[in-house]
This record gives sequence, C-alpha cells and structure tokens, in this order.
Amino acid sequence: MALSFAQMVGRCKLFRLSLVMLSLLTSCAVRLAPPAIVSDDLEVASLRAAIRHSVDYLEKLAPDRIVGEAPRRVTAGELQDSLRAFERLLIHWPCADCLARELDARFELVPSSADTELSKVLFTGYYQPVIDGSLTQTDEYRYPLYRKPADLIVAEQVHLTPVMRVEKSVGRVEGEQFKPYHSRYDIEEGGVLRGRGLEIAWLKDPVEVFFLHIQGSGIIRLPDGGRMSVGYAAQNGRPYRSIGRLLIDRGKVSKDEMSMQRLRQYLNDHRQERNEIFAYNESYVFFRINPEGPLGSLEVPLTAGRSIATDAGLFPKGALAWIRTEMPILDDAGRLAGWRPIARFVLNQDTGGAIRGFRRADYYFGTGDDAGALAGYMNRPGTMFFLLLKQGQDNVRAKVSR
Repeated sequence: MALSFAQMVGRCKLFRLSLVMLSLLTSCAVRLAPPAIVSDDLEVASLRAAIRHSVDYLEKLAPDRIVGEAPRRVTAGELQDSLRAFERLLIHWPCADCLARELDARFELVPSSADTELSKVLFTGYYQPVIDGSLTQTDEYRYPLYRKPADLIVAEQVHLTPVMRVEKSVGRVEGEQFKPYHSRYDIEEGGVLRGRGLEIAWLKDPVEVFFLHIQGSGIIRLPDGGRMSVGYAAQNGRPYRSIGRLLIDRGKVSKDEMSMQRLRQYLNDHRQERNEIFAYNESYVFFRINPEGPLGSLEVPLTAGRSIATDAGLFPKGALAWIRTEMPILDDAGRLAGWRPIARFVLNQDTGGAIRGFRRADYYFGTGDDAGALAGYMNRPGTMFFLLLKQGQDNVRAKVSR
C-alpha cells in the first residue's frame, strides 16, 4: 500500500519533515529497524541530468502505455507528470525541510513491494570499464568483440489471457526449425562466428572480454591513443548463470570473500580452468559502437550515481526512486575497508541478465578503475521506493509550472 509522507509521520510520531529524516520514515513504513540518519549526498546537477534522460525516453511513448507493473501499474503519462513535477521542485534543493514539505504535499512514496520481505533489496554495482584493444587482430589482440549477427532472431508471442503479455524468444532458423542461438561455448570454443566479419574490436585478455559482457558497455583504448565506446546490442537468449556462484558452490572461493576483484584473481591464477568456467554462463552479449557513451536499456545515457538497473518486467521504466543502502569504503590500496550509509534519488534506466525479481537492483558507478573498484565490492541490502505524483495533483502541477 502506498503511504504519503504525512501518514508515515503519523505512524512514527515524527514531526520534523526533512529530507534527512526520510530514512526513518521509510523504515517505519516497511517495519524495518531504524537506519542511521542519512540524506542525498550527491549534487543536484546529476539528478537533473538523469531526470531529463528519463523524460526523453517517456516522451517517445504513448501516454497510456504501461511502463511498469510494480509496485503498481504505471503509464508513461503518469511518469512524465511525476518527473516534471519533481524536477520543478528542485528549486527547493538548498532547503531540505522545504523540499520535504513539497514532496509530502504532492507525492506518494511507494515501496518496491507491499510484501515486507520482498521490499528488502540486494544492491550490487556495475560500471563502464576502460580496456586496451585494437581494431585489427594481432598476436597481442586475439579475443574478439562481436556485433549482433544477422541470423539472430527475436520472435514475439502475444498471450491474451489471463492478462495480455508479450513473450520474447531468441534463436536462429535452421531449415524449417527455430532453434536456440549458439551458446558461449559454441562461439568462443567452437568458433561458429569466425570468418563472418562480425568483429568490432579485439582485446588482449579473455577475462576482460567476459567482464565486459557482464558490465554491458565499455571504452576500448586503441594503440594510437584513440578511444571507442561500445555498448550492448543483443544477447543470445541463453540463461545468465553466475560464475561467482559456481566457484562458491564448488568451494573454490568463500561467499564472504567473493567480489569482482576476487573473481578476477581466481581466473588469472587458474588459467587452465577458465574455459570451463566461462562456458558455465551460456549467455553471450553482442556489442555495437556507441559514440554518445554508455546507454541503458532505455537507449538514454546512464548517469553515474543516479542510474540503476532493475527487472524490466516489474518496475516502471524511467521512474524516479529513492534508495537507502550502504556503499563501499576503500583504503589507499583499493581494498574494502568498510561501508557507509547512503540515501539518494535515482532513476530506473537499465536492466541486466542477472537482475531479476523484486529483491535485486544494480547501481551504476560510472567509468574507469575507481568506479570499477566500488562496483566490484558493492553487495549490500537496502530498500527502494518509487516517487509518484498523488492523484488529483493536476491543478497543483499547473500551479507549479506557472
């Protein structure tokens, strides 16, 4: 059930409306233990930019198009109204109490799920790596990034009952049969795509190729000093399976020490096992050149610290959310030294093969090694709420716009 800020104040007997106190109010709504008092610790410019990117996406859709089913069904028009109204309220950003009062008057803070257990979200991180590569194959650069093959077909099946939904299948046509597309093993070890002119670039290290598939976008640093941005174009339709989980289940790495950094270390220390480990994840990503930089699944630029990825079949695409979790603290050597609580506004602008269900969200840290270090350790519980304009706020929106 959606609760207004005022209702939560009544329940918790808290009378000081400020952005800093939102975390306390939110915890009462989902009956979680009160967290440390935190506030949005990023500058407002990045939030404005991310909002504009979501609006750009939503403006291309029919206002009555459904863009999300949870925490409740939402249309593109509703989201546009909510984002535009919130954007206008950012003039109050320097005054946290003023902004909180305006939000209380105009917005609902809707938990990601009405179920207390499902509302506990696991936040992981992703980033855009910068990787050495070449536009031509050499003895040093031997591992290809492929563009989407022409024989990869996405078929759609429409189900009308019990509710209308579209189910997508990815595969290829062989004779008169529609078959699953080639697996990672078929492509990397079997070489089924070699000689078809699909290579965008060549990398030095197969581990870098694999992690670029996981991140979905990256910058290729060329031998002449040039740079080329590449991003997700398609996927082979095979299920994503975590190789980190595989190593934990096999007792190779403990759950407590698992991170992207530890996973890289294991792969580099056990080269003889790499092909088998890679093949466990049958999912394979195809790329394209993105001159405008990293794009999310909405085909709009991602904003470091403000964009998140969630399950595309659940949460409203482009929506404004407020999250509360913890971020890694790293020492001078880049090792995990602790965690710090954060709460901030984010935009739901991406998705990913491993991001499924109510209890998962992926936080975008940005580009480069520093962002990668943070993303590699990010694995913390938290909560997520969507901000939606209250019903009957049309007149208020018109008044604010004047």
